Amino acid sequence: MFKYNVCFLKSYDRILMLNREKPPIMGVWNGVGGKYEAGETPDEGAIREVFEETGIKVNKYYSKAIITWNKDGGEKDGLYVYLFEVDSKLGNTPLKKTREGILDWKKIDWIMNPGNLGIAEMVVQYLPVLLEKESDHLFEYKEGIVKQIKGGMGTK
Repeated sequence: MFKYNVCFLKSYDRILMLNREKPPIMGVWNGVGGKYEAGETPDEGAIREVFEETGIKVNKYYSKAIITWNKDGGEKDGLYVYLFEVDSKLGNTPLKKTREGILDWKKIDWIMNPGNLGIAEMVVQYLPVLLEKESDHLFEYKEGIVKQIKGGMGTK
């Protein structure tokens, strides 16, 4: 099991994003998330992190991914990524300052715009796949590219 997760909440045509106030990736828009606590499954940790950082209760994810990469020395590391669908009314709530940074509902087109340099490095590579199909996915990150592994983790 990997140590971290990142979670995205989708409300109609918007996704809740966090502009981080501290490292890592300070000043960059990304999903919410963090470290797992002892004894948590990846799903339990993601649900807890979403609630802690947003105050929004989620339960079943729409799609999920594992992204892996090789660390120096060849050891594997990775990250769990979740996409939750929430009530479409939530996407109209104003931005909010939290201890982690600024939360705001961003339009998917804004996030995916190639001219947008403020989005976390891998997001624009894997988010379209998570949005497209309700499923579990497996990706590998290598040399700046996130590649979906053929066959993924199967469907839900």
